[in-house]
Amino acid sequence: MSTLQPDTLIKNPHGCHVVSSVEVPTDAAKVWAVVGNFAGFDKFIPALSHIEMTGEGVSSLRKKFFKDGNLVVEQLNSRDDQALSMTWTTIYNTLGVANLWAAMSVEPLGAGKSRATWTIIAEPAQGGAEALPGFKDFVQGFADDAMKNVLKLFA
Repeated sequence: MSTLQPDTLIKNPHGCHVVSSVEVPTDAAKVWAVVGNFAGFDKFIPALSHIEMTGEGVSSLRKKFFKDGNLVVEQLNSRDDQALSMTWTTIYNTLGVANLWAAMSVEPLGAGKSRATWTIIAEPAQGGAEALPGFKDFVQGFADDAMKNVLKLFA
């Protein structure tokens, strides 16, 4: 009799919760075309050298290659082009992140204006609760820099 049971390493994180949001002077559809492009985050994250995709749509995999040699592999969990939102989970990385779940959304704010919001919930790979404050600062800074670049694309 086998002792093997279904298991997974993918778990929803319970670490830091980071939100980065920018108000963009452009209509939501145009902003979504950039931040909603799962394969195109290198357009607003200059630290990325390139992205390789496996598959399309929900359950596709994104490999983000960083210029400094780091690698992040993520899976698209959900995508709604009507609601302008998507979620994904990190399944492998060399950045010291244990578990990471993220969401990107865009909301219209009237004629020619919208808000893009990146939400991240993540845990550091090491250090536990003591590592959380510095880790949260790192994640918040990364997200804020990326979202400032989104704003620059439409400014």
